[in-house]
Amino acid sequence: MLTASIRRTSAKTVLGGLAAIAAASYLTKHLSTLRNDSPKTFQNFRGPFFGWIDLPISKIEDLSSDARRFTFKLPLETQISGVEPISFLLTKPTGTWGPWNIRPYTPISSQHKEGEIEFVVKKIDGGKMSSHLFSLKVNDTVSFNGPISRKAWKANEYDSVTLLGAGSGITPLYQLINSILLNPEDKTKITLLYGNKTAEDILLHRELEELKSKHPERLAIKYYLSNSSKSTEFAKSGYISKDDLKEQIPSPDEKTFVFVCGPDEFVKAYAGAQGRLLSQGKFGGILSTLGYNEQQVFKI
Repeated sequence: MLTASIRRTSAKTVLGGLAAIAAASYLTKHLSTLRNDSPKTFQNFRGPFFGWIDLPISKIEDLSSDARRFTFKLPLETQISGVEPISFLLTKPTGTWGPWNIRPYTPISSQHKEGEIEFVVKKIDGGKMSSHLFSLKVNDTVSFNGPISRKAWKANEYDSVTLLGAGSGITPLYQLINSILLNPEDKTKITLLYGNKTAEDILLHRELEELKSKHPERLAIKYYLSNSSKSTEFAKSGYISKDDLKEQIPSPDEKTFVFVCGPDEFVKAYAGAQGRLLSQGKFGGILSTLGYNEQQVFKI
């Protein structure tokens, strides 16, 4: 997962890497976006070269003992974030400088939602930004910059996508699920295999179940609980196994694709270790043994 990659990297490397990432993202994506802006759909986040913007917290909701949903108010009620799927925003404490406290977070709210933007944040032991966020209260501000795109999503490019997630790695996967299902022109079918330690750790469970209920023909979800001793109709005990993948997901071909997001060891087990910052690293893991190749899998 990108946040862990940044935490392991030196400040100088982070600063240079983020600059390069921002440049590439801007040049490949946001020049066209800027040309298409209109007053009705003004995008509050216009790209990584437009500076930081401070947004106030309008709501904080506890999701578990170590996870919270933060809602931030956009400057105008009619503004939208415009943050497309498989993209993130950079965050830092308001008024600070340098790369040391900068962390990427993926919004879970729709890119078209007016007036606000939402994030789910899991508190990490020793995590500077997550600890800072957990210390804030309503009306406090956070600085944002971006968005930065990881991979462009094209409606109907694939017949089906498989999403393998664990823990807070669900946030970019949920962002993609929500975007696909909200687009009436996108017919892509989605299979989500989502691993956690306990049922209480499942983030966005209510939202995922609501989407599954509304789109039963297009969204299939299977939960896995590593600390559970017994499988139930709701979730399977243990980790996502090779046999589970054989049973639950389509065979690899040019019309299927897999996204993987979670802790480092999770990503490594299924698709090979992720590289530094945004690089994919060497492909491997369980998916490689099932016939997938690096052109059919993306590590978020």
